[in-house]
Amino acid sequence: MRVYYGWVIVGVGIVVSCIGVGTMMSLTVFLQPVSAEMGWSRAGVSAASMIAFLCMGVSSFAWGAASDRYGTRAVVLAGGVLLGLGLGAASRAVELWQFQALFGVLVGIAAGSSYTPLIATTTNWFTRHRSLAVALVSVGLGISALTVAPLATWIIVQHGWRTAMLVLGGIAWAVVAPAALLLRRPPAQPNDARSAGDDGATLSVAQALRTPQFIAIALTYFACCAAHSGPIFHMVSYARVCGVAPLAATTVFSAAGLGSLAGRIGLALIADRVGAKPILVLGLSVQALAILLYTGAHDLASLYALSALFGFAYGGVMPLYAILIRQYFGARIMGATFGAATMASTVGMAIGPLAGGWIFDAFAAYWWLYVGSFGVGLGSAAIALTFRPPRVAPLPAVSVAG
Repeated sequence: MRVYYGWVIVGVGIVVSCIGVGTMMSLTVFLQPVSAEMGWSRAGVSAASMIAFLCMGVSSFAWGAASDRYGTRAVVLAGGVLLGLGLGAASRAVELWQFQALFGVLVGIAAGSSYTPLIATTTNWFTRHRSLAVALVSVGLGISALTVAPLATWIIVQHGWRTAMLVLGGIAWAVVAPAALLLRRPPAQPNDARSAGDDGATLSVAQALRTPQFIAIALTYFACCAAHSGPIFHMVSYARVCGVAPLAATTVFSAAGLGSLAGRIGLALIADRVGAKPILVLGLSVQALAILLYTGAHDLASLYALSALFGFAYGGVMPLYAILIRQYFGARIMGATFGAATMASTVGMAIGPLAGGWIFDAFAAYWWLYVGSFGVGLGSAAIALTFRPPRVAPLPAVSVAG
């Protein structure tokens, strides 16, 4: 039986997003050892993450537009080469500004080449199973918490943070570049014009970015990521503050990653049946509640349970933004519009790590981080309620591969 090539694209997306974004997100396990060895403040090290997310956001728009024009293969290949270079260079930094520039700028720009273009490409390969396919690609981000972060932690404990970061750079070169060669342009979907929203399918990029629908999605995405970025980035550090040992603290982060795997697939399957908007609002509400509950979690068992719930919520909502954008704006400008939305989200992702580092340096505790993130999380759910779904033309009952 011949396998639809779209599922190969999904497999590449899982692997590349795991390495491409996962190595950038793994800075959470480097935070404490880098700060302790180099004498840099946690806010200073966290600033590298802020810079990385900002650079990822800006580059996501550029990479997404480039993938619309030149194809995703060239974009992912170039990003993989840059990712290995950035990680290797950051592992040699001796000054804080060098680390912030090398990790923040190079790794951030490289990370933008993986998730956004691959999600955009995946939405254009599928019709019937689009939500599931997008969710599976985003599973790569959850898998990184179960693979990249524990691997980096083990190498840090055994050989130090510099060796760990250098190894991650080598993995990027060995995995991402070859995987990119498997990428192909999606076939033309005969019903694509009818599957997109009547209101948004014929807009230019500039027109799309000014619509109330895009603004609502972008603001929701921003607030969602601003809410969960601080708790994610400082999760290992918070567990250490609670007295959890280094390797065990990393498993708390992995529990969130495991929860996110279930959330990405589970909520996507439900969204295929009831629609993306109501599931997005529900997931954002659960995310906000889970963040608030961290203020009362101090032992390993409660951190495991809460991190799994938190991961389920934040992981589950992430693929839904791409689904809403694809439904409204169609395939033609998917890379650029989703890239622009991702740029808004990464501004939110940039805020949390730095805010958490500043709060801990000022108060030697994370309580205010969780309370503030809870409020922002509720705001994201409220904004999501304002999104008006597109009017969708009915599709004829025909069988479509994928």
